[in-house]
Amino acid sequence: MDKRFFQIFNLTEAEAIALLDTPQNQISADDSRYIAASHLINFPTEDSIDALIRAVQNTEASLDNRIVRRKSVETLGRLKASKALPVICTCLTDEDCYTVENAVWAIGEIGTKNPDILESIAQLLEKPNQIYRVIIHTLAKLDYQDAIERINGFVESEDKPTASAAIAAVCRLTGNYTEMEKVVSLLQHHNCTTRRACIQDLIDAHYYPAIPEIARCPVSIVFRLRAIRMLADIGVERGEVTFETIRPVLSQTLCDRPDDLDLVHEYDLPPSLDFLIRELYETDFGRCYLASKTLMENYPEQAPAALLQTYAEEAYTDYGAHYHVIKLLGWLRYTPAYDLLIEALHNREPQFQKSRAAAALALGELGDRRAIPDLRICLATPIWDLKYAALIALEKLGDTSDRDILTQDSDWLIRAAASAIKLGNSVTQIAC
Repeated sequence: MDKRFFQIFNLTEAEAIALLDTPQNQISADDSRYIAASHLINFPTEDSIDALIRAVQNTEASLDNRIVRRKSVETLGRLKASKALPVICTCLTDEDCYTVENAVWAIGEIGTKNPDILESIAQLLEKPNQIYRVIIHTLAKLDYQDAIERINGFVESEDKPTASAAIAAVCRLTGNYTEMEKVVSLLQHHNCTTRRACIQDLIDAHYYPAIPEIARCPVSIVFRLRAIRMLADIGVERGEVTFETIRPVLSQTLCDRPDDLDLVHEYDLPPSLDFLIRELYETDFGRCYLASKTLMENYPEQAPAALLQTYAEEAYTDYGAHYHVIKLLGWLRYTPAYDLLIEALHNREPQFQKSRAAAALALGELGDRRAIPDLRICLATPIWDLKYAALIALEKLGDTSDRDILTQDSDWLIRAAASAIKLGNSVTQIAC
């Protein structure tokens, strides 16, 4: 589990527990029991688990307390606290649908073969106004065969994320994967949430044939890389996938050029430069990629100055736009951006992590060998995608001096990439 985003609150375990135990009506404006419940993921101790259980048992009716209960249930699930299972199960009958959803998810994380618990979860599929996607996912994860018929009732749901989960779950539970192409087709759905959801379903179903289509799906690189990496890890371990089969797809995804995506949006009229810059701030990355593609095609001379201006005004704090600006400055080979790219390469703030790999690749595009020492520093990072991006950039800059060391890396994927370079095979196979 990637825990880079967990430790962002300056609280000790004792402080977090004390805050979580404070009655909601005594919480000051500067404190948050929700933050305390979130922060306890960093302390897998009996004291933390007991405090979270007490928070779940606190049924005071205010909205703030309901939100804290939801988060406490989630944290118990992340901690895989089997001790908390009986208390979490009481939440399955809660009136708050989000508390129920979190309880189901937490049970799936903790794991159980108790047929009574599994049947209680399955019966939620018949409860009106419930969120069904997590229920379906959990029943499949826990291999509850008695739920197949009930899950099958959702495969034609008008809510596409629910339908996607149901199709994948039925395939997993029956072992018949003939319908999985219906899930794959949702990678091109106009709704971004649906595209993201079906990627998760493809991961859960271990559906390796979808890896190339996942790579071309117009969502954030974070979702695509996570999917490809998880499927690769499982597939290689089982002997069903090889590094050679995923290498071009992985490099394509890391390089993340809009031309390598199947874009789902289009413009009716040629857009202005200002409009395209604003599109880089969209939460639907499909729109961001279309804007990036159009900026490079229609405004290659004007775009760099506009990108630097939006960076200085706003993008430096917006992690989505920050990523796209960094990538574009590399593709446009804008050499005055060198210092900005070096800064982005070493930015350790958690929300800007995908920009670090983007900066590595952008530096490779600039072709300035001054970047080699900074890129080599990144080869010591535990962040696999940054390390892989640094390898690609160093190869572009003609430096493969660390390949022998990296063939002994603790990460099989980095070992394989370094070995490919050592054998004279390009780690990219495509132009980034």
